[in-house]
Amino acid sequence: MSFVWPPALASLVLVPLALVGYRRLLLGRDRRVAELAAQGFVPTAATQRRRRRRHVPFGFFLAALALLLVALARPQASVGVPRREGTVILAFDVSSSMVATDLAPTRLRAAQDAAKRFVAKQPDSIRLGVVAFSDGGLVTQQTTDSRADVLAAIDRLTPQGGTSLGKGLFTSLGAIAGQPIVLDDEAAQGNLDNVDIGYFGSAAIVLLSDGENTAEPDPLAVAELASVAGVHVHTIGIGSPQGTVVEIDGFSVATALDEATLTTIAEVTDGTYSAAADPEALAEVYDSIDLRITTEAAPTEITGLAAGASALLLLVGAALSLLWFGRVV
Repeated sequence: MSFVWPPALASLVLVPLALVGYRRLLLGRDRRVAELAAQGFVPTAATQRRRRRRHVPFGFFLAALALLLVALARPQASVGVPRREGTVILAFDVSSSMVATDLAPTRLRAAQDAAKRFVAKQPDSIRLGVVAFSDGGLVTQQTTDSRADVLAAIDRLTPQGGTSLGKGLFTSLGAIAGQPIVLDDEAAQGNLDNVDIGYFGSAAIVLLSDGENTAEPDPLAVAELASVAGVHVHTIGIGSPQGTVVEIDGFSVATALDEATLTTIAEVTDGTYSAAADPEALAEVYDSIDLRITTEAAPTEITGLAAGASALLLLVGAALSLLWFGRVV
């Protein structure tokens, strides 16, 4: 327990002072009883019972005073607050084909704009991370609840290299797990059947890509791994099916949106496929995330609770005093 205004606890010195005052009052009454007894006035049995009970109301009054003085210091306690939360990794294809202009102004810029719209719609309970992948994968922003950091990471993306959808998914799973996933020799060769990364039912990956895979590992094998881990992969198609031609290192390269691969990845993980140009479909990705209920400790002021308990003790003491002695004080 902590206190917003700790100096107020000094007022608790009134509790022992009240006890000393009560003790002196009792001594005075005992002297008068002794004087009356010397004159032949002997206390009755009923009077003896009343004397034995006389400390009980004062005990309630003293406890009420102590709680009231503690309330003045505005106590705080750590209270578990229920919270619905989840994790979403935005995985961006930053391969050289993403400079194509069949989606204006470029595929990468369209992917960035779509992702920014998605980020703007997410509640505070969703933690977001950013992964960039081409021939390999890189976590450019660890999961965070800072929307500014996520948007800055999205703006920093630049296109280069080939495309490995498998590594993009694999790196995203590592970001969800909170640490890189280490594979043994067999798994490194593409056999992921015995790989166990844990279960993350409240996590999802939004994969923004043109779907043209040019490097290992097999993205469908990694998608199976994601499915076993409870991670839904929602694929966002960037580009047009008819495609276009881009200049890469002095060569003209034909590139087109591979919707079939992206759709299969989504189906394997029970995710969804949509086009970047469809903002409504992208917004529905959030609806499919299975948010979990967690308990987060938060400092909560309990001044009212302490004051209420003090009032209750005061009422009980007053009621007992009135019942037994016919007076409150």
